[in-house]
Amino acid sequence: MFSNMRSTPAPDTVEALDPDQAAVAAASGGHVLVVAGAGSGKTRALASRVARLVGSGVHVADILLLTFTRRAAAELLDRAVRVAGQDGIRRVRGGTFHSMALAELRRCAQVAGLTAGFSVIDPADVAELIGIVRADLGHGEDVRRFPRPATVADIYTRMVSTQRPLVAVLDDWFPWCAPHVDALRAIFEAYSDRKADQGLLDFDDLLLYWLALLETGGEAPSGFGHVLVDEAQDLNRVQLDILAALAARGATITAVGDDAQAIYGFRGADVGCMHDFPRRFPGTAVLRLERNYRSTPEICESANAVMSQAGSPFPKTSRAMRRSGAPPRLVTCPDEATQARYVCDRILEHREDGVALREQAILVRTGHHGDVIELELRRRDIPYVVYGGLRFLERAHVRDFVAMLRVLENPRDELALHRVLRLLDGVGPATARRMQHQLSSSGGRSALIDAELPLPAHAREGFVLLREALRDCVAEPEPPVTVQAERLVELCRVLLAGRYDDMSSRIADLEVLAATAGLHRSRAEFIAGLVLEPPARTGAPAGEPHLDDDYVVLSTIHGVKGLEYRVVHVVHAADGNIPSDMATGTAKEIEEERRLLYVALTRARDHLYVTWPLRYYHHPSIRRGVHNWAQLSRFLVPAKHTFHEEQVGWSDACHQSATKEVAQGDGPNRVRSAVAALWR
Repeated sequence: MFSNMRSTPAPDTVEALDPDQAAVAAASGGHVLVVAGAGSGKTRALASRVARLVGSGVHVADILLLTFTRRAAAELLDRAVRVAGQDGIRRVRGGTFHSMALAELRRCAQVAGLTAGFSVIDPADVAELIGIVRADLGHGEDVRRFPRPATVADIYTRMVSTQRPLVAVLDDWFPWCAPHVDALRAIFEAYSDRKADQGLLDFDDLLLYWLALLETGGEAPSGFGHVLVDEAQDLNRVQLDILAALAARGATITAVGDDAQAIYGFRGADVGCMHDFPRRFPGTAVLRLERNYRSTPEICESANAVMSQAGSPFPKTSRAMRRSGAPPRLVTCPDEATQARYVCDRILEHREDGVALREQAILVRTGHHGDVIELELRRRDIPYVVYGGLRFLERAHVRDFVAMLRVLENPRDELALHRVLRLLDGVGPATARRMQHQLSSSGGRSALIDAELPLPAHAREGFVLLREALRDCVAEPEPPVTVQAERLVELCRVLLAGRYDDMSSRIADLEVLAATAGLHRSRAEFIAGLVLEPPARTGAPAGEPHLDDDYVVLSTIHGVKGLEYRVVHVVHAADGNIPSDMATGTAKEIEEERRLLYVALTRARDHLYVTWPLRYYHHPSIRRGVHNWAQLSRFLVPAKHTFHEEQVGWSDACHQSATKEVAQGDGPNRVRSAVAALWR
């Protein structure tokens, strides 16, 4: 049975702070940068610093607390109240950079050159407004495929948050959009004019206007004597400039962060902001929190080994304060299905040992890595919730795929047909409705496959591809449902290109779904299985509610930053997954991927499992036998000595592969393949 250990809590009062935390709480005389390792009690140290400032006579109105979520600010102030025993600490101003910017701009709108009644638009509004501007400028009718509104909005936000010119942003993050640089400039110019005309500010504007307000000097913004910043590794360049402007107005800055947990570069965060802190704020005292109160010594050793190859101006070593525990396990599996079974076996064993399901987490690099595991969890009747996105069968591209199946099965299904037609370039709601009317009067599915319809020029090529795919799926004799599903995935690869971001992972989603079609005898049965078993809501537990109201957490690594679990499974730890093959273009990207693995490992308190399949089948049912060999993540190679290594499922997997391949035929090639599976 597994050890039922509890982590040793860090001290909870000012008097009980460890020496490093006490140094943070009592630091005085200038700016402070706190390099805080995972599980080191940095929130307690920061809360104690707030309590010490108030206790030393600093007025609460002179303190500003900046975090990246409002909840984090509220929790930190609650902790400070408990430490100091002074409820007045709740009056300390705290919140996100954006909320504080809005408050200051509301107070000083005239000084900032804004009308008092300006409005703030969220990212969805930004994409919609950019879409309108884009259409007004005629870019929805270009001969060449033009970036979608959401992509254009992402480019704009990345440009502002990094304070880098448009050309550099396109070169580094959106190279496929580089041919449209002049058109993008025109869109951004028109977008800015439209906002000004309508009195609108987006999230990026809030920071820029606050910075401009701070730099005007005089009586504009209120001053703060002490500014405390949490999660400093997630700062972007505009936020760092805001802190510098606050310091120029007399504020002492205390920033707390862990550059080993900087994983939000794709959002514009720049770990270089934390590295530049001592240069931007001369005289900065750099303090470290290296005592780890969360994880066992064995887990800390593995995490340290992963980061041993990383370069940082603030090197640190996490030192565990807990007693020794079980060694982390590095588990090699023959394939994804075996990995899913292994993970579920361990989850149930820990549950029998008294570890609640909600104290166990399965962490993936990207959403589709959890698809096979999700199916196994459902098969085992293990409740789970998904963090970091919609459930598999609720995602937009999956809904597009299912709509195609529904059109094949029932051509009178207007909702499905409308969704499919909207996938064609140049087909909006009105055009889709007109096409539907013509099809309904021409004779159902045969009309969709054979009829010639008046179409927008951009839609003609896509419509031809759609008709060819549908015709292949209903050919006589009708192909097996697996073949139909694979044909529709090929169609989605073309029709969805440019419609969504991260297409490689979305196509991988559909390939997994197509592989499950082989479990059904017909297309109708396949569709019924998808439609009749939807989750009640996003993130709902799988299956019927359980009396114990418990569930496993299945999450992307990004989704659990700041959280911890007694048992953690890091899956798909193969090179190409961790690091992602989509994020190895530069040394900077590779280092962020290394930090992402570090974050995953340091979520574990008692037990850590890192698993990786040796074979990835092109078709997960493995009946075709076509697969790739994987390699262990490059980040784990220098850390292997800190793990207990094991291999699982080899004899069963080889036997299953050989049996299935022999069953499909008796030709010489198939026999050789089946025999070779015995030693693979």
